[in-house]
Amino acid sequence: MASTAILWFRRDLRLSDNPALIAALDSYDRLLPVYIHAPGEDAPWSPGAASNWWLHHSLRALDVSLRERGSRLLLLSGDSLACLQALIATSTASAVFWNRCYEPVSIARDSRIKQQLRAQGIRCESHNSGLLFEPWQIKTTTDQPFRVFSAFWRRATARLADIPTPTPAPGILPPLPDGISSTDGRLSQSLPEQPLDALGLLPRIGWDAAFSDSWQPGAAGAQARLRRFFDQGAHDYAVVRDQPSVAGTSKLSAHLHFGEISPRDLLQAANATAGDHEAFVRELGWREFSTHLLFHFPQTAELPLNPMFDDFPWRDPIPPVLLQAWQRGQTGIPLIDAGMRELWHSGWMHNRVRMIVASFLTKNLRIPWQTGARWFWDTLVDADLANNTQGWQWTAGSGADAAPYFRIFNPVRQGERFDPEGGYVRHWCPELARLPNRYLHAPWTAPVGILQQSGVTLGLSYPHPLVDLADTRREALAFWQQLRDTDSRANVG
Repeated sequence: MASTAILWFRRDLRLSDNPALIAALDSYDRLLPVYIHAPGEDAPWSPGAASNWWLHHSLRALDVSLRERGSRLLLLSGDSLACLQALIATSTASAVFWNRCYEPVSIARDSRIKQQLRAQGIRCESHNSGLLFEPWQIKTTTDQPFRVFSAFWRRATARLADIPTPTPAPGILPPLPDGISSTDGRLSQSLPEQPLDALGLLPRIGWDAAFSDSWQPGAAGAQARLRRFFDQGAHDYAVVRDQPSVAGTSKLSAHLHFGEISPRDLLQAANATAGDHEAFVRELGWREFSTHLLFHFPQTAELPLNPMFDDFPWRDPIPPVLLQAWQRGQTGIPLIDAGMRELWHSGWMHNRVRMIVASFLTKNLRIPWQTGARWFWDTLVDADLANNTQGWQWTAGSGADAAPYFRIFNPVRQGERFDPEGGYVRHWCPELARLPNRYLHAPWTAPVGILQQSGVTLGLSYPHPLVDLADTRREALAFWQQLRDTDSRANVG
């Protein structure tokens, strides 16, 4: 009798360099690829609207790739363990293979499923498809997790040469188990398949209209973007990656999050392309470090890593007028507004601008970083719990390797430095397009005549600044000093 293995896809939506797929093919005659839609199991961090849009199109692309090789993707909906158990009973599968996820709720769920299935005599194997290193592989000399990136990355880079070469996708896949159709249909009366549209991943209101202009979800889109980056932009990455008006970054973050491409693919491309790509590979290191932190300090998705910030005097309650102006790109601070509008329009924001808008929210508006992290979670196509948490905690000053709280990004100076010709602001804030460069990043400083000539009426065509940057900076520093003094007294006592 032919042996059957279930391949449980999660955030590894590709066929190339997929360790769970390789392991299943090595030992079993038939393969049953399945994706289980169980968003409630990710609570309180169930995927946001932009992520669901990407997931819908990525699942469709994966199914196409499977069908090209003689298989297809089964879509189920419900409790993951119950679906797997029913699928095992329907298909007589004797093994389940998957690639690991590292969020706290995912680890707890997967451990429970592995324990239950093994107790039933089912072989269960999990593999690493999404990281260069497992979170537990890089430790300090005293076997502790790292809390400083530079030390973490020094230890990791010493082992980069040991990273295996990515494996190609198989040309042909084995058939589905007997009794399961190669076309869409129902597996059994008790285990109906779900058509992709029935999962409800796409928005009911067409706010995503522009997403398809910017993105091609799926493994083919990931590989195309990787080739384009290393053919056109990688050689200038270290110079132009901070300039939001230039297409100087890879924009591979969403492809990496959904596992449409392997980090080993990126490392191999960097090593195989002429030039110095250390800065790009270092960004892969930050991604590894973020997962390392979340794995070892799982509370940090909700709570500050630095307990001193447990008592920081954030605004409470949060004034809706401040939060909504930030969310809608109507703060009257051009670089902030440009970034927030780019996010809403495209589901993505330039990395430097992410830091600047996060600094403005947490330090100038004194709104908790968790509020900003939630907004990013819902609106970013590349929303990743580890990266999102690390980025917001770093900017707020409460995390590992944190920017000191007194490091407050000035959005005017940042705009003048990294968008000196104003291409980024003019694109996303077209009402300011005619302002001279001298006043573009601070239109409230422009003389009335210049504003009139440029068609700008503050308070009408473009908002007055939501807050005074200098005043709110001083207030933030005063609160920070108060927090430090309180912490110092507590430590002495």
